Amino acid sequence: MDNKKIIEKLSEIFDLELSGVIRYTHYSLMIFGANRLPLVDFFKAQATESLTHANLAGEHITGLGGHPPLNINNIHETFKHDISEILKETLDHEKKAIKTYYELLDLIDGKSVYLEEYARSMIGQEELHVMEVEKMLKSN
Repeated sequence: MDNKKIIEKLSEIFDLELSGVIRYTHYSLMIFGANRLPLVDFFKAQATESLTHANLAGEHITGLGGHPPLNINNIHETFKHDISEILKETLDHEKKAIKTYYELLDLIDGKSVYLEEYARSMIGQEELHVMEVEKMLKSN
């Protein structure tokens, strides 16, 4: 198992999940209209979950001898605050997370059951998020 490459991928995940905390917190503040309350709750929950995911990735990084990064590269403000645009951005972010977790799984390649189960669990959670956001977009 190439710990260096795995730490690099986990660092990318750490960065991605921390950017999710900021992204989803921002979205929760920028929701207006009739569906504001349930969407604010949804985005606040997503922010909390992203922080949990970042902490877990950070634990794996340090467990493998690495150092979690203090840079967030995945935040880009589009200034599009229409609910459907926010949901589309959310969908893009979640799909990027799935891709990154799959890349981690490929790096592990059966060499660590613990890390493989972690990657698979995260993929499952992110795929569920994609399905939920896709359903939300169908109503808009």
